[in-house]
Amino acid sequence: MVERRFRTRQLTVWSVLVPVVAILAGILFATSGSVAQGRSLRSDAAGLPDIIREQTQDNTRMTEELEGLSAEVDELTLGGAPGNAEVEQLTKEGDALGFAAGRTDVEGPGVEVQLTDSKLPVDKLPEGFSVDDIVVHQQDVQAVVNALWAGGAEAMMIQDQRIISTSAVRCVGNTLILQGRVYSPPYRIRAIGDPASMREMLTQSPEVLIYQEYVRAVGLGYEVRSSDRFEFPAYAGSITPDYATVDDDR
Repeated sequence: MVERRFRTRQLTVWSVLVPVVAILAGILFATSGSVAQGRSLRSDAAGLPDIIREQTQDNTRMTEELEGLSAEVDELTLGGAPGNAEVEQLTKEGDALGFAAGRTDVEGPGVEVQLTDSKLPVDKLPEGFSVDDIVVHQQDVQAVVNALWAGGAEAMMIQDQRIISTSAVRCVGNTLILQGRVYSPPYRIRAIGDPASMREMLTQSPEVLIYQEYVRAVGLGYEVRSSDRFEFPAYAGSITPDYATVDDDR
């Protein structure tokens, strides 16, 4: 501990420094608040997982805000022009398109596929295989998704999110990013449609068959089950097409 000598002189010095420090602290707090704009400040050396988690929280919050605003818009639209035949016709057409775009809740029978990493210890790997071979990758999830769509899936979910045909699945290390959120295995893929047709397509997909070879070789997880009833919420993400064409019949 520092020996406290020259107490009188120290008190005099501190009486001058305290206001100066207080002013500098105030400037720093104001600068931090302006730069952060409600977010936590991070160093450039922050790890990628931390950045992903922070962005996931922001995306979740903004998705909830979007859902609330969309509900308000729908309510105002329906109440804005009662009895207007053109509005009612457009509403019917919009509802029909909404199902195709995943904008409506849906329920029905379907299939669930679950993919999991292998539990095989690294030191027990068969010759010719690496650590990369015992984890589920982006292409594995996408292979199952494509097979289910090809098998006539009418609606689909990955983990707790409704997806549509343009939804992108991305790998970051041993985690999966889907529509701004990060997930770890096991990966649960559910689809509503004819279970027999979708299961048949899973047995015909070349990519899924390759995955099953690794299931047998290194113990990757692969489970398929049918269900009499799934309930999916409406797709809440953004639908922004890169290309569009005009319907000449309209």
